[in-house]
Amino acid sequence: MAHCLSITARLFGLVLIATLAGCATHTDFVEVREDLRTVTKMQAQTQKRLQALESRGGGTDAGDGVKVSAGLKQQLDELTARLKALEGKLGKLEEGQSGLSVKTDPLPAEPSRQAKPVTLPPRPEALPGTPDISPTSAYNLAYNDYLNGRYDLAVSGFQRFLQDFPSTSLVPNVHYWLGESYYGSKDHVRATHSFEKVITEYPTSEKVAPALYKLGLAAVETGNTAKAREYLKRVLQDYKDSNEAKLAKGKLAELR
Repeated sequence: MAHCLSITARLFGLVLIATLAGCATHTDFVEVREDLRTVTKMQAQTQKRLQALESRGGGTDAGDGVKVSAGLKQQLDELTARLKALEGKLGKLEEGQSGLSVKTDPLPAEPSRQAKPVTLPPRPEALPGTPDISPTSAYNLAYNDYLNGRYDLAVSGFQRFLQDFPSTSLVPNVHYWLGESYYGSKDHVRATHSFEKVITEYPTSEKVAPALYKLGLAAVETGNTAKAREYLKRVLQDYKDSNEAKLAKGKLAELR
């Protein structure tokens, strides 16, 4: 419960800060959207626990059951209040967002693995015959699915990106994360194809070293130790100052 209360406090702080700011930023929008999704999920889980407890008549210990039930009801009330506040805030942000224009081909920095996953809104106005979302939003939506372990959705998202935005500067990264998504779902054959595409078609991309390293890991998973050593040695030889070189060195030591 303490964890839920801390999230509730954080959400209240988010709404307060965004209100005091006086204008709706893109960060305000996406964070409120994500927090709304989180609180909705928490509310559903709390409701389910409460219903399960009540169906058992309060649990094996009546006294403890009453306390737990009361605590869950209080938590549910707090979450419901936060949902209403967030829904109201989101409505105001959407009203402001409808008058903004969105760049169609931005060049964002690579999202950090440690960064909080975010769900980005679609572009408010799209031209007929064009995707209703910007390249950045499409990229981050798929990347967010990858971060949350929704690999099938991530694969679909990255594939759709390649279909809708085949000429943007994000394409090499998309092929890499497509490979990571396949790798996460243990489809090592398709993962290998995606990583190889990064290396062969985008040799100057910053994702080449990571792709080589992951090719080595995929080769290990498929039992091709000789090929794994080949890829890992290429990382050491061609990208000796990269983080992947350190990882490759450790992996090679394991394969001896």
